Amino acid sequence: MSDLPIIIAGGGIGGLAAACGLARKGHRSIVVEQAPALGEIGAGIQIGPNAFHCFDYLGIGDEAREKAVYIDKLRLMDAQTAEDITSIPLDEPFRERFKNPYAVVHRADLHGVLLKYCEDSPLVDIRTSHVVEGYEQDGTSVTLKVKDRDPIKGSFLIGAEGLRSPIRGQMIGDGEPRISGHTTYRSVIPTEQMPEDLRWNAATLWAGPKCHIVHYPLKGWKVFNLVVTYHRDVKEAIAGRPVSKEEVAAGFEHIHPKARQVIEHGSDWKLWVLCDRDPISNWVDNRVALLGDAAHPMLQYFAQGACMAMEDAVALSHCIEHYGDNVERALQIYQEMRKVRTARVQMNSRLIGEYIYHPDDAKAAVRNHVMSGMTPDEWYDQLSWLYGSTGLDESTVNAALKTAAE
Repeated sequence: MSDLPIIIAGGGIGGLAAACGLARKGHRSIVVEQAPALGEIGAGIQIGPNAFHCFDYLGIGDEAREKAVYIDKLRLMDAQTAEDITSIPLDEPFRERFKNPYAVVHRADLHGVLLKYCEDSPLVDIRTSHVVEGYEQDGTSVTLKVKDRDPIKGSFLIGAEGLRSPIRGQMIGDGEPRISGHTTYRSVIPTEQMPEDLRWNAATLWAGPKCHIVHYPLKGWKVFNLVVTYHRDVKEAIAGRPVSKEEVAAGFEHIHPKARQVIEHGSDWKLWVLCDRDPISNWVDNRVALLGDAAHPMLQYFAQGACMAMEDAVALSHCIEHYGDNVERALQIYQEMRKVRTARVQMNSRLIGEYIYHPDDAKAAVRNHVMSGMTPDEWYDQLSWLYGSTGLDESTVNAALKTAAE
């Protein structure tokens, strides 16, 4: 590689994870972010065992673990009847199977851990208020064009600016993301405001017709994260707009009062309309590559968006460490390592949204019948492809090398 720094566009979880991973391998990077200050909006996220593998690789394992809340189970409830459908225990057998725990964490806390690592590293240069306009490359370097600022020259460029990535726009040109029509409302409330009969140490999903409710504890049980989603067929993409409690509750009359009370106890609700894109097989343009939501935006139903972005960062760092003498080839190997796995999560996120989170009538009855009869070991087998991977499995690396060589 040249002596030029690596440019990372985007200072979210994915971009900072990439900077951490590259710094751990001795590579300098410049992280540019359009916001005037780095931070994360939203609230809680779930982190599977695959995310903990990433934490350790990126050098933030201890710090990230301190911020997490370790829940006992993933709990699925019927939102119409308030009956238990199934639970996936996350106790010692789960941890033994997947070599790490399952937990929940506030998005801002995880982002803060990554940010501190980057701020403390002499190899990471963070620049805010940088609005990306595009890129140019000449075969030996990449130049990032920034609005009203001097261009930035680097050895290669990572586009990690999220769903509407300008880097993706130039590279792929696939326009606006797909609007799912699923409207999500988020709130965080003090634990004492959470109904006592719902203060479960679990990531709880109440699944109902065209809607669902999720809640779990955060910040050492100081608060509860509330997520309420309804398939309202909205045609406009909205992010973070404040809404009234009455707007959130509209349409949930068919849900059991035990589940519906979550809405009544929430406050300061904010609205997002969920969007994703169809999987693509190519997100590399010579010395430019995409990462995280810029490459493979997905719906929230597998709770893997941040996890996949961190896995991308791990794979990218691995490829630059081992194959960085040829940047174009290293980025192709990175893409081959990631494209099938991330596409599988994208596609499955859509499917489980329809068949697990939101079915009605006979479809819901089939869901309840099948899922209620599954044992913990059967659940672990079903999830092994997702939680059992480190993102650096030997078979994955070898397959990527073979494909990149063809």
